[in-house]
Amino acid sequence: MNLKRRYYVIFSCFIIFTVYLLAHYCILMLRGKPSSLTRPSAGFNERGSILDRNGRFLALQIRFADVCIWRPSINDIEVLSNELAPILEMSSTEIREKINSSESNFLYLKRQIEDSSARRLSAVLDEKKISGVLVQPIVGRLYPEKNLASQVIGFVGDRNRGLEGIEYAFNDTLDGVGNDGKGSQVVLTIDTYVQHILERIALKTMNETRAEAVMLLAMDPRSGDILGSASLPGFDLNNIRESNEISRMNRPVIWAYEPGSVFKVFSIASLIDSGAISENSVFNCNGVYVTNSGIRINCLGAHGRVTAREIIIHSCNAGAAYASDNINSGAFYQLLNNYGFGQRTGAGSPGETAGYLVQSERWSDRSKPTLAMGQEIAVSAYQMLQAASAVANDGVLVPPRIVLKIISPDGRTETEWENGEGRRILKAETARAMRSYMVDAASSIGTGWRASVEDMSLAVKTGTAQIIDPATKRYSDTDFIASCIALLPAESPSLILYLAIIKPKGEIFGGRIAAPAIREAAESLIDYLGIPRGRNPQINHPSSINIPSSRLPAIQGSIPDFTGISKRVLMPLLLRDDLNVEIRGDGWVRRQSPPPGTPVTGGMTVILELE
Repeated sequence: MNLKRRYYVIFSCFIIFTVYLLAHYCILMLRGKPSSLTRPSAGFNERGSILDRNGRFLALQIRFADVCIWRPSINDIEVLSNELAPILEMSSTEIREKINSSESNFLYLKRQIEDSSARRLSAVLDEKKISGVLVQPIVGRLYPEKNLASQVIGFVGDRNRGLEGIEYAFNDTLDGVGNDGKGSQVVLTIDTYVQHILERIALKTMNETRAEAVMLLAMDPRSGDILGSASLPGFDLNNIRESNEISRMNRPVIWAYEPGSVFKVFSIASLIDSGAISENSVFNCNGVYVTNSGIRINCLGAHGRVTAREIIIHSCNAGAAYASDNINSGAFYQLLNNYGFGQRTGAGSPGETAGYLVQSERWSDRSKPTLAMGQEIAVSAYQMLQAASAVANDGVLVPPRIVLKIISPDGRTETEWENGEGRRILKAETARAMRSYMVDAASSIGTGWRASVEDMSLAVKTGTAQIIDPATKRYSDTDFIASCIALLPAESPSLILYLAIIKPKGEIFGGRIAAPAIREAAESLIDYLGIPRGRNPQINHPSSINIPSSRLPAIQGSIPDFTGISKRVLMPLLLRDDLNVEIRGDGWVRRQSPPPGTPVTGGMTVILELE
């Protein structure tokens, strides 16, 4: 009996609350004019912005409005539909049909219209004395770069709370929880221009290889800053409803996969560093390695007598397998674990996978040789960047990070985002030796020669990994991951590039389809990041010099004078949608067409010649 009475009480409260809400909206609608739009204050948190490392907005709070209809208060549906149509970018017929077909007296005609449109609408409703319409102010999120780094940034839900990505991981920081609803700004390590380049090349690669997905990342190994993290397919952050689970997947963080032969960089370096093998150790590759239980591990060819250097140059599976015979399982496991495999990097993105590296006690007799060539282990792309940092930094591993700093709401306090200190896991001479092997792999005798860049020394390793077929639980005969990693410049790396092409169609080998894309990315980023090429001259000048302007002049009604502007400063012009900009040569602008003062017209071509 008590339970039944409690049910009636709860049900009655629900009915009373519902009636109150309906009455509230009725009163507003029957007034014949909408509530005025004011800046949201009480009841709305000031959600902080997300910016790239250069202060460019990637996400910011903006005022929107929902346009609501209370059908009983409509005095003239024809006037209403005709006046609202151009403002809401809907046809008058569409508006009438949506109102007439509604099963409820209350409906949302359009959600999240821009603040400027909402103000125009309010003025029209007042001027024409249209009743039955409410313009309800709300706050929402705007993503100016649309698809750019979409999985990294993430998005918010209807209540302006983070649901994925940085928006989710740093929701309390952005939302101002515990700070009177005033959110802080989150600054990412991402460079918008680098991200644009990586996504452009990733898209081109995905189309050319007809791949299921592509990951292309760039990291500064000295700081661990991830400068770009492209994951395709992607989606428009301003249009979440047209995305799907696959396009929203932040593959570099949450997807674990077998890395293939790129992993030989880390396994062979570990074996050398431990003393299990030396740089002069020789192994005989006759095209196959056979385990104690008779399991055969094939190589792409019979490479004959190989050292550690040739194992990397030719990506010799049998050579790597024979090398692993010289260390016990427990020691090998610990060496690989030191790179961070089997553990989350803690880079700052949510949902990060730890991958898997099985404890040595559970290894079979094929585990060591297959691990040495990049099988029987699952990694994330972030883990691969982290491991590569040790080779790049003369043996010191630096964890990656995607968040650079947090800025307080008043802009006075900046907190650096720390992701752990670097730690030595290899001897400096081991890391340098491995980089020299990788330089040879990028030469004409290596598998990565297609990644080589003129006047720049690259340390490169390519890979082609098999993928487990979920149906058969065996390696697929058709599905592969083609990959390539590059450290540049090889002598003292300041950039790591890593590409993985998932399930390409046709050609599958990393040296053939991944290496050229790495070359293209390197060519595009070297000059922008100021990485010196071998051909760049060093000039001794006995007196003073004039430094050209480092600011990009604004393009408004006419073309400005670009004379003396450097190529690096000009790069943002390539991102414009309204102009076609051609930059020819290197150095600084000496000639331009059309000349300064020419009126700007949509789609016009601007040619800048540099010397």
